[in-house]
Amino acid sequence: MKRRVVITGLGIVSSIGIGKDTFWKNLVSGRSGITDVDRFDVSNFSIKKAGEIKGFKPDDFMPSGSVKKIGRGSQLAIAATSLVFKDAGLSPNIFREKRSGLVVGTTMGESPSIEMIDRFWTSGGEENVYMSNVANFPVNNLSNNIGFSFSVAGLNLVVPTACAAGNYSIGFAADLISRNKCDLLIAGGADPLSRLAFTGFNRLFAMAPEKCQPFDKNRKGMMLGEGATVLLIEALESAKKRKAHIYAEILGYGLSCDAYNMTIPNVDGIEKVMRKALINAGIGPGDVDYISAHGTGTPANDNAECEAIHRVFGAHSKDLAVSSIKSMLGHTMGTASAIEAAACCMALETAILPPTINVDEQDEDCDIFCIPNKAVKKQIRVALNNSFAFGGNNACLVLGVV
Repeated sequence: MKRRVVITGLGIVSSIGIGKDTFWKNLVSGRSGITDVDRFDVSNFSIKKAGEIKGFKPDDFMPSGSVKKIGRGSQLAIAATSLVFKDAGLSPNIFREKRSGLVVGTTMGESPSIEMIDRFWTSGGEENVYMSNVANFPVNNLSNNIGFSFSVAGLNLVVPTACAAGNYSIGFAADLISRNKCDLLIAGGADPLSRLAFTGFNRLFAMAPEKCQPFDKNRKGMMLGEGATVLLIEALESAKKRKAHIYAEILGYGLSCDAYNMTIPNVDGIEKVMRKALINAGIGPGDVDYISAHGTGTPANDNAECEAIHRVFGAHSKDLAVSSIKSMLGHTMGTASAIEAAACCMALETAILPPTINVDEQDEDCDIFCIPNKAVKKQIRVALNNSFAFGGNNACLVLGVV
């Protein structure tokens, strides 16, 4: 018999706030986290802005001696995990007593570490590269370093399905809890801002120069961002037994792979993943109240997502509220759908739906209610969290009130 699965903790590190309460306050007020990039030299780039986390102090979340030994992605992930334990009112020690573990999604992993290797190598030759530099690079460091920091044994896994990785991680964790394979899991995503990603998206000509404007007629593309967000996931009976605060129930999820194009979104694949998610959750299109859109702000993505929404929801599309919080955070890649899942949890709890900012003139080809520029108050019962990645990897999560 499958168990009902719930979310009982949120740990969020983002460009608009560290910690659930600061993040949510700034999100619903429409604050943008897009600023000039300080992390690396962008003087030779035509685009100079991103959703960089300013003022992050890793020493606040781990011993100072550990900070220099691990990459920024791990620092962000450890901070998010520290916050999720605090939010859930749990000691990490309980993870040693239960069937537990970690599932972390990412796109680029610790890519700033390989940039450091390149810098040392080109400036001083092979002898200038230290073993510690190389050891920091592999993508499995994200979950390994969380495990080491909190002495969390058990399942330890990284899901590298690019910009849908957060939803993949949460869905997999929900499966393990539902099928009684685990008792407590931390799942989410982490991706640091890197020169490598910044260069790549610049060369794809996919980035907007100043601001991200999902669903706007004159949108010019996405903005890059960074962050880490993890959720504490457990069975409903476990949460009730320990009288935990329950944010939302994971009703189901869907996955699809377009096998169509490395970078171009496919309407059929997006339609398919939403339909599969609804079927897995055991609900119909009319049961959905809110969609947290993938909403990157590129013309191709937004058009494809809106067309797929109309295909799936039909006449109910006009009743749906849809927003893209990437308009405020930028695209945080492997973290994106984890942050958006946390935002869905808060929307279900507070009856406030976050806005899509920077909408000056809505595109008539994006015929949805995109909650332009200002949050709305609306009690909702079911939220859909869309995420679509390069390579056509799509993941859609369904969350509901308990």
